[in-house]
Amino acid sequence: MTTADAPATPCNIAACLPPLAAARPDQVAMRCPGRDGRYAVALTYADLDRRSDAIAAGLATRGIVRGTRTVVMVRPTPEFFLLMFALFKAGAVPVLVDPGIDRRALRQCLDEAKPEAFIGIPLAQVARVALRWAGSARVRVTTGARAILADVTLAALERAGAGAGPQLADTAPDDVAAILFTSGSTGIPKGVVYRHRHFVGQIALLGQAFGIAPGGTNLPTFPPFALFDPALGTTSIIPDMDPTRPAQADPRRLHAAIARFGVDQLFGSPALMRVLADHGQPLAGVKTVMSAGAPVPADVVAKIRSLLPPDANFWTPYGATECLPVAIIEGRELLTLRARTEHGAGTCVGRAVPPNEVRIIRVDDAAIAQWSDDLLVKGGLVGEITVAGPTATDEYFGREAQTRLAKIRESLPDGSERIVHRMGDLGYFDAEGRLWFCGRKTQRVVTAADTLCTEQIEPVFNAHPDVRRTALVGIGAFGSQVPVLCVELRAGVAVADWPRIEEALRHLGEGFVHTAKVTTFLHYPKPFPVDIRHNAKIGREKLAAWAATRVR
Repeated sequence: MTTADAPATPCNIAACLPPLAAARPDQVAMRCPGRDGRYAVALTYADLDRRSDAIAAGLATRGIVRGTRTVVMVRPTPEFFLLMFALFKAGAVPVLVDPGIDRRALRQCLDEAKPEAFIGIPLAQVARVALRWAGSARVRVTTGARAILADVTLAALERAGAGAGPQLADTAPDDVAAILFTSGSTGIPKGVVYRHRHFVGQIALLGQAFGIAPGGTNLPTFPPFALFDPALGTTSIIPDMDPTRPAQADPRRLHAAIARFGVDQLFGSPALMRVLADHGQPLAGVKTVMSAGAPVPADVVAKIRSLLPPDANFWTPYGATECLPVAIIEGRELLTLRARTEHGAGTCVGRAVPPNEVRIIRVDDAAIAQWSDDLLVKGGLVGEITVAGPTATDEYFGREAQTRLAKIRESLPDGSERIVHRMGDLGYFDAEGRLWFCGRKTQRVVTAADTLCTEQIEPVFNAHPDVRRTALVGIGAFGSQVPVLCVELRAGVAVADWPRIEEALRHLGEGFVHTAKVTTFLHYPKPFPVDIRHNAKIGREKLAAWAATRVR
């Protein structure tokens, strides 16, 4: 058979495993902590490839094959990664939902996905029965030792498929690869449809943007990102922490893993970066740090940079579940722009990652069916951020109305068509071509005379030494809202000091035209509500409801 006759490699994130297993069979693909916190469990590339083949073959015996929508509710253990790669190899469609979201929302997500199979830990199986989750699932698999409340154990499926040989479905670029539900931190959770080309595109963009080379060792504190490591030829060290509570991670355990395994790459949310910054121990040997999920406060960037080796990079990529990465900026450049952020310019998120095309359009809450250059906003004016590129997803599963609101069809000169994703974020380009983030479109405050953006207001007040963070919310009807600033004080600051702090905040606000329009300040007596995924996005909708009870 000639090269021209050779079958093309399927478009599939799991297609990377067989060649890596052949070239580097003994390289550790991932290490996972056991119940005692020790990293006794390790999977080599050969293990990951061979065992995921066996599980894929075993899944087929139960009818979990190409196109089968399969809920996965498994903790970040070896079983999770083996299972995910087995599902990709089978061409099945894993459905992932944040386990920490509201129970009613979780059930709604599972019902919407219409899953045909459910794979989960024993506790998830109990919840499935008790709370009537995923009633459409005809196959139930447990990771437990016995098939209680399930049809079969994952271990039994692996035994059934042992010796079946290589498994890799001939998936095409447009085949559905997964359904990943958003956290719902700024709205209702939605199932983002990922096609195989989106995952493959992400691998290429991540490697290019951050200079990730094979052979490195990564500490991904957001477990789904560990799925990219094998495709990039790196080793994942799964951290000993609760991934749903990064703000409560023990920095000593993270540092122990970094030192023991020679970690040179680290991914974490801004909340986790705050934990490491406050701990203050040097991140020796770490060459690349990535933090995403929300803007990273400038003081955290400065502290982390001081803890890193001089030649290390601290990247803060900008993106969303629907499209990642969109743009990136390195910490050194971000710090040079700190004063502009604290003066109300917004947060700079850097430059677009090629070949993404990022454009700003006029703010509109309605659907836009077809792209037109008349939509564009130029001259540094604030508008909605849009992106077109290889990782821009094109629909939400079973949510036609939300798809219409978030996607624009664009006809290209060659006669083809592409999807432009509306990020739902407000921003603008500066004179140097850098993208600035000004806040979520749904969280803007619209008064009778002005539109105020959260990221152009809050950093001005966050500069006060007694303030941990602030949140701008609007009270009243949209178009005639009253802007209110909710304030969370730093730990140890006495509530009795609030009148003094409030007066100082008023004085700060008077220094800038847009912040001077905020005249109502409320002390929030508890830590702000935050998202469940990264513990970083402020729940301004909840704060607005609270503030409405205290403002006429």
